[in-house]
Amino acid sequence: MSMIKVEHLTFSYVSSYDTIFDDVSFQIDTDWRLGFVGRNGKGKTTFLNLLLGKYEYSGKIFSSVKFDYFPYAITNKNRQTEEVLQEICPLAETWEILRELSCLDVEADVLWRPFETLSNGEQTKVMLAALFLNEGHFLLIDEPTNHLDAYARKKVSEYLGKKKGFILVSHDRRFLDGCVDHILSLNRANIEVQSGNFSSWMANFERQQEAELSQNERLKKDISRLQKSAKRTEVWSDRVEASKIGAADKGFVGHKSAKMMKRSKTIEKRQQQAIEQKSTLLKNTETVDLLKIHPAQYHTSLLVSYADVAVMYDGRQICRPISFQVQSGERIFIDGKNGSGKSSLLKLLLDYPIEHTGTVTIGSGLVISYVPQDTSHLAGNLTEFAEKNGLDESLFKAILRKMDFERVQFEKDMKDFSGGQKKKVLIAKSLCEKAHLYVWDEPLNFIDVYSRMQIEQLIETFAPTMLLIEHDTAFRDAIATKIVTL
Repeated sequence: MSMIKVEHLTFSYVSSYDTIFDDVSFQIDTDWRLGFVGRNGKGKTTFLNLLLGKYEYSGKIFSSVKFDYFPYAITNKNRQTEEVLQEICPLAETWEILRELSCLDVEADVLWRPFETLSNGEQTKVMLAALFLNEGHFLLIDEPTNHLDAYARKKVSEYLGKKKGFILVSHDRRFLDGCVDHILSLNRANIEVQSGNFSSWMANFERQQEAELSQNERLKKDISRLQKSAKRTEVWSDRVEASKIGAADKGFVGHKSAKMMKRSKTIEKRQQQAIEQKSTLLKNTETVDLLKIHPAQYHTSLLVSYADVAVMYDGRQICRPISFQVQSGERIFIDGKNGSGKSSLLKLLLDYPIEHTGTVTIGSGLVISYVPQDTSHLAGNLTEFAEKNGLDESLFKAILRKMDFERVQFEKDMKDFSGGQKKKVLIAKSLCEKAHLYVWDEPLNFIDVYSRMQIEQLIETFAPTMLLIEHDTAFRDAIATKIVTL
């Protein structure tokens, strides 16, 4: 066991006016299973890169362990997986690798397949298994769930729960609850470390916010009362002072005036103390503004019908034929393992040339708003994006502001946004579109916890008709009206 100590850390990017960290100090134990949470674009991945020594900074970081980073940068994915793993964990024996893969439900034959032929989920599991075989290293795990289906997330969470010595960046609440014993929270005003899983941290955070809100209201009333009292005392003091003119006993009147002035100063001091106390409150408050969506009303209750549909890859059927309908007001989640054709089923609604069996029937004149998985195409500033997609720029940016975008982000190139910020751009675009059906493919990838709850509230309030793929089970359980399993 050893400690990682951060003292007076200050950092900002050379090309940016934003200060990412400002005089931050804390310490963590290298035996902890540490969940790292915070808003998108606030510095979680940046902090991991600082631990890896990638940037210059002010302050000090002390550590006696070597850091490994997930996802590992693989230079040549054409090589066999076994060869790739020899690069990641050179001291590991083959039997050790097979033992770890077995814990993750990965078949042994992946070792003798080219790494690039593995599914994204298999690649994630293989890399995690290899990195944990580097004995004595402290693992920095950056959002591993984005390519994992619900079953794989549960399996990886269980696997991590049996390990120790890592920082895990994730926004999946149940995933974190299953595997961490401490939370490192990147708040608006500071960084805090707390024992427990995500749910216990969130409960404590909300209790703290409620207590501070209550104290803030009390102090506001105290300050108002003290201001009025100070004003009255000041007026009385002035009147008493004025009464000295022509008074028979000027000494008595002067003493009375001084006494009242002293009282006024005491009230002023108490008021200042209350103001200073109030200024320490609510710096970490996370407000979740209500988002809005205005879905169009379709002329019939039936919008879409899938009849015996199965996706084909290279002439091979990759899942059993499936049949279901999308009715007005439904929120249907398509569930299934990675590679089972979920995204392809959605793309059939958008006229993608995908080989398939069966029939997809789309209602006449149906307007669909689509949020894709991929964000790599985003480039240029938000004004250009709004103009290109025919969006009301003011509405589009107002939605992004509600999703915690700072105004400074509006002038930046989207290619420099964090993964969560890019996803928020696509969701904001969809919320601007008046559609009959909202088709969202893994919309929560990289999205922070607060925004996930904000989107849940939006959907529960406005009840749009939706067809979704999403593996965050807490989100799915909150809003799904039907689950279709491949």
